[in-house]
Amino acid sequence: MPSSAFFRGTLVFCAAFFCLQATAQVDQTYARDPGQAIDQDYTQRIGKYTTLPELNSSLTDYLPASTTVPTPAKALGDVAGAPDMLPYAEDTYRYFHMLEAASPRVKVFTIGHTEEGREMIAVAVADESLLKNYKENDARLAKLADPRTINMNDATAAELVKQSVPVYYITGTIHSTETGAPTALMELAYRLAVDDSPYIQYIRSHMITLITPVVEVDGRDRMADIYKWHKAHPNENYPRLIYWGHYVAHDNNRDAMTLTLNLSHNVLDTYLAWHAQVLHDLHESVPFLYDNTVGDEPYNAWLDPILTNEWQMIGWNNVQEMTKFGMPGVFTHGDFDTWSPGYLMFMAAMHNGISRLYETFGNGGADTVERILTPDEYSRTWFRQNPPYPKVKWSQRDNNNYEQTALLVSLSYFAQNAQTFLNNFYLKSKRSILKPNDSGPAAYVLPANEESRDRQRMLLDILRGQHVEISKTTEAVTVAVPAGAKRENKDKSDDKDAKPESLKTEQRTFPAGSYVIRMDQPYSRIADALLDRQYWAPNDPQKTPYDDTGWSLPALFSVEAVRVTEPAILKTPMKLVEDEAAAKSTLGSGAIFLIANHADPGMITLRYLLKNATVLVTDAPFTTGGRQFPAGSLIVKDVPADEMKSALEKSNLTATAANAAPSVAAHAIGAPRIAMMHTWLTTQTEGWWRQALDKLGVPYDYISTQTVSGEDDLRSKYDVILFAPVGARTPQIIQGLPMWGNPLPWKKTDLTPNLGRIDSTDDMRPGLGYSGIDHLRHFVEQGGLLVTSQDTAQFAIDTGLAPGVSIVTHGDLKVVGTLLGTAVVNPKSPILYGYDKPLTVYSEDGLSLNVSNTVGGMRGPRFGGGDERPTGRGGPDDPDTPQGRRFVAPEERPKPKPWEPMPLNEEQMRNNPNVVPVELRPQVVLRFADKDALLVSGLLDHGDLLAQHAAVVTAHLGKGSVLLFANNPIYRGETIGSYPLVFNAILNFDHLGQAANSAH
Repeated sequence: MPSSAFFRGTLVFCAAFFCLQATAQVDQTYARDPGQAIDQDYTQRIGKYTTLPELNSSLTDYLPASTTVPTPAKALGDVAGAPDMLPYAEDTYRYFHMLEAASPRVKVFTIGHTEEGREMIAVAVADESLLKNYKENDARLAKLADPRTINMNDATAAELVKQSVPVYYITGTIHSTETGAPTALMELAYRLAVDDSPYIQYIRSHMITLITPVVEVDGRDRMADIYKWHKAHPNENYPRLIYWGHYVAHDNNRDAMTLTLNLSHNVLDTYLAWHAQVLHDLHESVPFLYDNTVGDEPYNAWLDPILTNEWQMIGWNNVQEMTKFGMPGVFTHGDFDTWSPGYLMFMAAMHNGISRLYETFGNGGADTVERILTPDEYSRTWFRQNPPYPKVKWSQRDNNNYEQTALLVSLSYFAQNAQTFLNNFYLKSKRSILKPNDSGPAAYVLPANEESRDRQRMLLDILRGQHVEISKTTEAVTVAVPAGAKRENKDKSDDKDAKPESLKTEQRTFPAGSYVIRMDQPYSRIADALLDRQYWAPNDPQKTPYDDTGWSLPALFSVEAVRVTEPAILKTPMKLVEDEAAAKSTLGSGAIFLIANHADPGMITLRYLLKNATVLVTDAPFTTGGRQFPAGSLIVKDVPADEMKSALEKSNLTATAANAAPSVAAHAIGAPRIAMMHTWLTTQTEGWWRQALDKLGVPYDYISTQTVSGEDDLRSKYDVILFAPVGARTPQIIQGLPMWGNPLPWKKTDLTPNLGRIDSTDDMRPGLGYSGIDHLRHFVEQGGLLVTSQDTAQFAIDTGLAPGVSIVTHGDLKVVGTLLGTAVVNPKSPILYGYDKPLTVYSEDGLSLNVSNTVGGMRGPRFGGGDERPTGRGGPDDPDTPQGRRFVAPEERPKPKPWEPMPLNEEQMRNNPNVVPVELRPQVVLRFADKDALLVSGLLDHGDLLAQHAAVVTAHLGKGSVLLFANNPIYRGETIGSYPLVFNAILNFDHLGQAANSAH
């Protein structure tokens, strides 16, 4: 039997064994309470709205009646999941407050607010006695969550387990187009509070169910608006949900690492405040119900194996019980890899809990429609023995039936096995504390002498947000650290008899004040996962990674974090530090202020805070008062000391006061006028750029491609236009959506009060158009800077805005959200101000650039490509010799490096209008590293095809420039180290040309 088949067979056997063991403890057979009345009208409507009998179960095909507790119909006007009805978040909240007022088994809590100020809630449902004493229960769970409080005593933990009940946290509708969860959770809460069947009674008497019905509240209200518009215009196309949350759409479920969104903080803080054991997130994209928690390989490398076993236990039990109910299309395993910790559910996995996720079938609204599945969706596989139907009439009620049934099955299983899962919760917490003594490491050290305190602070803030303990040394410490990674050559690694070299170490002294992230703490796993490197093997059986394969935050922040395996580090005198306030600036005397540039994101914040100051940026390094200042440092004049101190504290920078400006070449920088341009195709990725600017206090106008299409004098308004990645090809950016059919408005009206807040249009269909391309060209020619990245860099190339630049075709290269090393090509470029060490960049798919001295971007044939010798005499390195004539040796052809243009000879330049003038030729700022230094984290296959190619290029048109990033420098709040590339370009937008660089 092949190994993969053996694994799968073993997996199914083990899962079945676990399920049988667990279900043997308590009979899970469902039966109604014969003494409890049924709400006949509500039950009749459930049957009416369910399209096939087998798309429901005996758990949810009725609703018990209550004379005191209102059903969802009281708030909605119809049953949960009724057709043509999509309630707003406030309607959902109103119902939960009605439940709370009517039943002592329900409590509602505010857990925070969104970026637009909307409330987020959590609803606790359990027996009255459990809710009355939930704080006492939480105090016991807190001790299990941090076994240090009970001296790691297993006997004490066992007593706490016996006295406690678990908390199971369910979240819904983080993805706004997935619309069924709020109503399903409304009805679920009613059932848990009212139903007196033994099955439900056992759940509510043995656990607390915690519910956040709407995670992305801003997006939910916009989706409800769109659905209302759709119902008011039944025969027309309706607008797509172009904005979900205030910043990002689908990627809000990739924010669990850096916690840049309010919803991420609110959910994580709630999960940890309740010391919950499970975080179960509800999604809708797969027929009919995919319990994707079991997932596929590779599993995240920092997880406790206890957790991965729990996934199998709960997931396969879910499939087994729902199959018994006769419900088709329920499966687990699938092809979702559980590698990345960026998903919302992974907050539990990385904090010693259990992450869970359902993908239920949904229609993106409350219409009842016939759905036609694809063969890969309805095929029978080893993990999907009871697949969904090839064609089905599907309703929102069907969705609610599946979600509720699956949740009740999981809640029942968890309640029946509460003691096991609570003990596992304790064990996982204990094993996290013991990491230094088994799997390691002992700690990570962030040295006190880090030049960029700003970027280091930002990384520490993320760890604090993850509730990771941070310590600070009170004296210097010397420990053994890795001497540096040494790659074995391929021949040696292929030798089965070769023995791996032992890891060499060296002694290193860290100064007092260094930060230590100890691994002997409960939440060591999330710290380890974020600070370590990742490696995805090119030959891994999983060929389609679901998301990014690398995310090492120290590399992305360009901050040093040293992995220390020597346990002696933990004996160093240190103190626990809480949230550190910004250091108070002590400027000294003098009316001129000098700020060293270490590629700090706060540099751009400072410039916009000091609107009326005179600010110069130095074109070369200098030394004053015994302190060295890199090129790009700021000289600030004409600002009161108090205003300067305030600005420095807000931007997390320090300054040195001087009586006179240093003697160094410098140029003045203003506060450039910025526009952020978006399309009406998608705003997913550009939202991360908007968020970065907002968080750093950088003002900008938010304009669409339609605005640019109609504005022929952009330069009079803006100095810089940012065009972040779009997720679309050049023809789509130009043309927009097809113009047939009806207009697609996105604006605030009485019918759609939540649309148009971020931007608005009467019709989303028109794109940039060719007039927009002309307007962008004029903007650049008149001295503006256009910043592009990934597909918008491709757009600039395709539309002639970047003469001499082209895209490299890489063939077999494979990069999937990988962190890659770079090397400096043009150290004089202002774009690189503040950078003094190799920079790691994020690459989505391995895009790279070519530069040329002719328009069209063709580099010409290169040695090793078009320069192979023809067939003839001699060997491969010998010249061919024509017979019967004198041998004339050709001139040796130039052999440019992959990032360099092919030099032109006189023949090529003669009468050639395609030759780019010298002063307008593109400049390579950064290139990708050599092959051996290219991979930093993640998946890289055939990296030799990418090595040394251009990564960041400045092209020129007229008086202005177009900056092209092959990477995405501002992404998910993770790429802090590359933010200043963009910010340097903004502040020095008029000093990026060839002449300016030469002067530097």
